[in-house]
Amino acid sequence: MTESQAAKKPILLSGIQPSGHLALGNYVGAMRNWVNLQQDYLGIFIVVDLHAITVRQKPADLRKRCLSFAAQYLAAGIDPAENIIFIQSHVPQHAELSWVLNCYTYMGELNRMTQFKDKSQRHQDNINAGLYTYPALMAADILLYQADLVPVGADQKQHLELTRDIANRFNHTYSPTFKIPEPFIPQAGARIMSLQEPDKKMSKSDSNENNYIALLDPPDVLRRKIKRAVTDSAREITPESVNNAGIGNLLTIYSVLNDQTLAAVADQFAGQQYSVLKGELADSLVGFLEPFQQRYDQIMGEQGYLSSILDEGAQRARYMASRTLSKVYRKIGFVAPGRNR
Repeated sequence: MTESQAAKKPILLSGIQPSGHLALGNYVGAMRNWVNLQQDYLGIFIVVDLHAITVRQKPADLRKRCLSFAAQYLAAGIDPAENIIFIQSHVPQHAELSWVLNCYTYMGELNRMTQFKDKSQRHQDNINAGLYTYPALMAADILLYQADLVPVGADQKQHLELTRDIANRFNHTYSPTFKIPEPFIPQAGARIMSLQEPDKKMSKSDSNENNYIALLDPPDVLRRKIKRAVTDSAREITPESVNNAGIGNLLTIYSVLNDQTLAAVADQFAGQQYSVLKGELADSLVGFLEPFQQRYDQIMGEQGYLSSILDEGAQRARYMASRTLSKVYRKIGFVAPGRNR
């Protein structure tokens, strides 16, 4: 796609932190939507490594995950010829605009962010300033590219609302500078829950690997996790099983993998033992993830190919981001390089 062609498309922006292991919940909640929307939008898909360091990371592991996550974006079906894929730290304008937006974000707003409260409780030995000002960096990620649409889940909706408030505040203080992004909230659909704690959402960063289905789990691991998944004391599936947290979650996963309604799946397995569903679900998972994993292995085996996509993506992103940042710097009164000679 040429830059002129790309400029005619509205911009969709999203990213995932390179922590833990990309899980089925990430695919269903985010990556699948990216693929479905990429024909109608210029997709900007970021591996947001700057966000990841609010929690201590092992450097070698972080580097590996950044490349792995980018490869999984591609394996899921993101077309690098039609979209921009890059690693956040390769575009320094994210950090630069983040500092400016910190100065236009109020303490009271940051104090209301529920994610800071949640992460502070889980990482009490490392409650750092970056964790507190994380929403300003997220705002910079979005506003740098004049994004039209930002897919958000329930846990990020509050941050997008703050991004809109910051953008409106800056625009009102100076003049229209930032496009006000709209949230993309998918139609009510599948919500993939933890296998061992089905009252909680499946998390790629869960400390218990039996709680999530990683997109790169080998077949024997997938089968073991499904076999051990929590259900209840009942033995047979009924239409009402969809309302049971444990077995209902497995029925939901099966419906997603086989593109069926939840009610249809419940009817299909009605009267069957739970073990029958688990066996069929494990087969479906293995079959669903096999082509994804084959594409991933191919991409990771061609490091030159992956590096070229990330380098080109970062180059295009830096061009777009620099245009916004130079406009911001001019409006707040910074001296442009070369003007003081």
